[in-house]
This record gives sequence, structure tokens and C-alpha cells, in this order.
Amino acid sequence: MTLRARMTIIAAIAVAFAVVVAGTATYVLVRNQLRGEVDDSLRGRARAVARFDTRFVPTRPLPRFPGAPTERLGGAGGYLQIVDESGTVMRPSATSVQLPVTSATKAVAAGTRSAYFSDAFVGGTHVRILTVPLGHGTALQVVRPLDEVDRTLNRLRWILVLIVATGVTLAALLGAVVTRTVLAPVRRLTSAAEDVSQTLDLSHRIEVDSDDEIGRLAASFNRMLGALEQSVGAQRQLVADASHELRTPLASMRVNIELLGRQPDLSPEDRQRLLATTIEQLDEMTTLVAEILELARGDERGVELLPVRFDEVVVDAVERARRDTPDVDLVAELQPTLVRGAPSRLARAVGNLLDNAAKWSPSGGRVEVALTGGELVVRDHGPGIDAEDLPHVFDRFYRARAARGRPGTGLGLAIVRQVAEAHGGFVTAENAADGGAVFRLRVPQLLTDVEPQPAS
Repeated sequence: MTLRARMTIIAAIAVAFAVVVAGTATYVLVRNQLRGEVDDSLRGRARAVARFDTRFVPTRPLPRFPGAPTERLGGAGGYLQIVDESGTVMRPSATSVQLPVTSATKAVAAGTRSAYFSDAFVGGTHVRILTVPLGHGTALQVVRPLDEVDRTLNRLRWILVLIVATGVTLAALLGAVVTRTVLAPVRRLTSAAEDVSQTLDLSHRIEVDSDDEIGRLAASFNRMLGALEQSVGAQRQLVADASHELRTPLASMRVNIELLGRQPDLSPEDRQRLLATTIEQLDEMTTLVAEILELARGDERGVELLPVRFDEVVVDAVERARRDTPDVDLVAELQPTLVRGAPSRLARAVGNLLDNAAKWSPSGGRVEVALTGGELVVRDHGPGIDAEDLPHVFDRFYRARAARGRPGTGLGLAIVRQVAEAHGGFVTAENAADGGAVFRLRVPQLLTDVEPQPAS
């Protein structure tokens, strides 16, 4: 069953329930009102009769009894009957209808029970009977037919049935119209989702014309499509850039290998030089592939972030950088810092910043590393960054003009930015006033006391 059909049925059931409750309440109120008027009439008639001398004389007719009724059971005026405690009945002359006498009637005549109302069928007529004590061991029964009341209630029942049926029908029709209107944005959303799944066109968007729940759902769907489109575009760009970057070392390695195969009489010195160049190109390509995989892995979601001593991560990275670049003086001043992150990815980002600083530092140059309040600052004393290159240093595969003669893939700083954003932080680059470049990696700090890390 479709959502539209379910909503229509639910609306019809809800309206039917409300109409039935309202109709039932109306019927009960009208019934009580009509029967209340009958009961008031019976009480008035009983009070009128009680003013006469009604001492029971079995052999005496009722000359003082109010006039005998001309209608069956007294009509609207009521019908009268006196009963003594033994059950003997005295009726007005010229009448033959006897009302039912029960033990409760005798109890009222004997004075052991108070007055009461009851319903009965007398001669096939539905009547309302009031039994009241008269004294002297007698009780008065006043009766009034309920024909008019029953006819009125019967007509009311049919009217209410028609109202309920009409209300349910209208509710179903209006519910269908309303649900069609309300679910129109959902149908558009469904159609858009199906279109995207069939065509893989992530540029499709849904028009948002409201700010209710459906409108917010459509806006969220559009944002999801935008994020997917951006992610797919980034993946395609990464593949294209990686293919372009891999083409150069592969072509160079192919040339060197072909040269080694075609020239068997090369001198040992030339052969050794070609082999060394080929191995160097293979190492460059291996590094490039590793960094491409790192970028691709960084785009994944679901990496578990744990409390990490950022200062300890930086200490390990500084030690590795000192071993790899012994001709650069690395000085670190670190404060205890606890962050939430992935240790291996933070270590890769810090290592890339240190490698970049060492690459641009002259032999015997100094690289300063400082960590304070979740911000890592790496400053070198090299030539700095050209103004035209500064906005692009964190772009994938971007190589500054001055860097094209140096080893590198153009992915190291891109990985740093990716790691920073994955940890809810950021990275910036700027030129120092007295020369050199300054990189700032900011990661949100956990406010927890930790043991100080000694400076090195």
C-alpha cells in the first residue's frame, strides 16, 4: 500500500471516529432531553393526583379520580393506576388496561421503597412508568407512551447515520486531495532520486519552495547531491592528475630500460648511471603512488579518532626528520597538548611539514618547530614563498616554479590540509618578515591536563 493510500485511510478513520463520537454524544443528549421531559410530565401528573383523597376502597369506584383518558394509555396526558400493598389494582372507570405490578410496585405501596421510574411494554406499546407512594398502603402508577419519543429518536438515528457516512466519504475524498498536495514534494524527491540512480547525474537538484519538514528534506537531499558531486569530481580530478604525474616517470623509466636493452656494449660507468637514474625514478614513482593512496584514504569516512598526545607525535616526527636530513638544524619547543585524532595521519602531516621545511632550508640552516595550545608552527629560513604561489601551495600536484627542479610530487602539503580538515582544524602558510616560510597547523585541543614534554 502506498503512503498516499495509507494517509487517506488514516484520515478517513480519524474523521469517522470523530463523527461517530459526536453523533453518539448528540444522540445520547437528545434522548436524555426527550426522556427528561417525559419524566417531568409524569412527576407533574403524579403531584396533581396526590392532592385528591385516594384512600383505597375496593368496592368504591373513583368518582374523585381525575377524568378517564380518551386516548390509549392516556396519550400525552398519561394513564393512572392505584395499587395496594397486596397487589390489588384500582383503575379509572371505562378503562381495561392494567399496568404491570411487580414486587417493587408493592414495596412502594407498603412504604419500604421510594418512587422510581421504569420502562415497559404494555399491550405492545413502549411506555414510561413512574411509581410513587400515596400513603394508606397504596401506590400510584402514572404511565405515558414513548411512541413520539421513539419516533423522534429513530429519525435522529437515521440522520446521524447519514451524517457519519457523508462525513467519512468527504473525509476520504478530501484526504486524497490533501495527501496528494502534501506528498507532491515527496514524489518529486522520489523522482529525483530515481533519476540520479538511473542516470548518475549528480547535478540534478530539487526546487525548494518551503521551509517545513518536506522543504528541509529536499534541501538536505540537494546538499547531499552537492557533496557527492564534489566528492566524485575530486576523485576524478585526483585520477586525472595522478595519471598525468605518473606518465613522466614511467616514460623516463621506459626510455632508460630500452636504452639498456638496445645498447649491450655500454660502458660500465654509463650502465651504472642509467641504473641509478632508473632506481631514482622508481623511488620517485613509489613515493608518488604512496601519497596518492594517502590522499584517497583521507577522503574516506569513519576513521576512528582517539585522544592523542600531539606533542609526542611531533617529537617522533622531529627525530625522524633529524635522521633523514642531518645537514638541517631542527629545534623544537613543545607544550603538552592532547587532541582527538588518528596518530598515524597526524604523524604523516607533521612529517610532510618538516620535510618541506628541510627541503627549502640551505645546508646548515635552521628549522624551528613550536607547539602551543593545539597549534603547530614550522618555520624555515629559506627563500620563502612567491606571492603568486602562496594561494596554491596546498593544492594537489601544484608545483611552484622554483620547486620544479627539486624532488617532490606536489602532494605533501595537500595531504597536510586534508589531515587538518579531517580533524576539524586548518593549515595556513605565510612568509616570515625576516625571510623564510611559516606553516601553522591547527588541531582542536582537548582541555585535559597532561604531563609537560621537555623541549629539544
